[in-house]
Amino acid sequence: MTTFVILILSLRLMTTLYPLLFENDFHDVVWGGNRLKPFKNLPPDNEPVGESWEVSAIPSCSSIVRNGPLTGRDLISLTQEYAQLLLGESVHRKYGTDFPLLVKFIDAAKDLSIQVHPDDDMARSRHNCFGKTEMWYVMKAEPNAHLFLGLSQSISKYEYEKRVEDGSICEVLTRIDVREGDVFYIPAGRIHAICGGVLLAEIQQSSDITYRIFDYNRPGLDGKLRQLHVREARDAIDYTVHDDYRTHYTRQRNKPVMLIDSPFFTVKLLETDRPFHRKLFKYDSFVIYTCIAGDCNISVRSTHGFGKDVMPDFLNSTIHLSEGNSCLIPASVADFDVTPNNENGITKLLESYIDNKNY
Repeated sequence: MTTFVILILSLRLMTTLYPLLFENDFHDVVWGGNRLKPFKNLPPDNEPVGESWEVSAIPSCSSIVRNGPLTGRDLISLTQEYAQLLLGESVHRKYGTDFPLLVKFIDAAKDLSIQVHPDDDMARSRHNCFGKTEMWYVMKAEPNAHLFLGLSQSISKYEYEKRVEDGSICEVLTRIDVREGDVFYIPAGRIHAICGGVLLAEIQQSSDITYRIFDYNRPGLDGKLRQLHVREARDAIDYTVHDDYRTHYTRQRNKPVMLIDSPFFTVKLLETDRPFHRKLFKYDSFVIYTCIAGDCNISVRSTHGFGKDVMPDFLNSTIHLSEGNSCLIPASVADFDVTPNNENGITKLLESYIDNKNY
């Protein structure tokens, strides 16, 4: 490689990696509500918006950058182009140039289908993609709102199919009443359904594979019954019964609180009313901040992976992260300050990354 090409590549990397904000990506579904646009401070409408894909590298819905020099670029191409500088060297070794997480907001005005997701082995063999382990953080819940998560009693594969056939499958699922702040971990194979009246944030593996088991015999937006995957789900379900499906944690202000620590992602909750500094190079991973209340400013302090004498022009620059939005901080700039806007009270953030130190 010539000196000129090396110089051009170096200049490109110097001037383009910085905390990334993305365009809105709303998904209309039959069970969707009308809370997501107002949550993002956008005018409401009557469309049944069920999901807002915040950070996505799903091929059909790759997130589009809306700030800085990379405006208009999609996340898939950026991950391929900048590889370990965006992902982190350890994440890059594990996942190649596949961005491994998908972050969403979900507004369930009506019950979602009873469903399950395959694990990595099954998804790879059947669909050539990641499996789907996920977690939920409940942001709002109407009175008597609930969800289904896991089996309440032991059943066989034969009984599972009979109960799907006669519509009694919900009778053997664990119904859980929910309220704001509840957290749930849903490993691949655990049967589940979000029910009406719940607004939540979802962090998951980068996969859009869902096996729909039961959908209450309702038509989709096109007026046709939605496809079911009863037999596929039969083989994907983990039939283990657990006593407790909740994730328990103790809330603390101005201190990161661990919610989920798994091989697929680590998620912490930050509830703060004062500035704080995060230097996360030790995890060798990108970081995603999802703002679930309030707003804040994020300023890069230093870089990792550049020469000592190189000072990229985005150092000390600031981006504004508002409620209902997410920010992707590349691994190479994962040393930053977060300053909440105290005029709006407590700022609440979900911090997501891949913990390469523990797995």
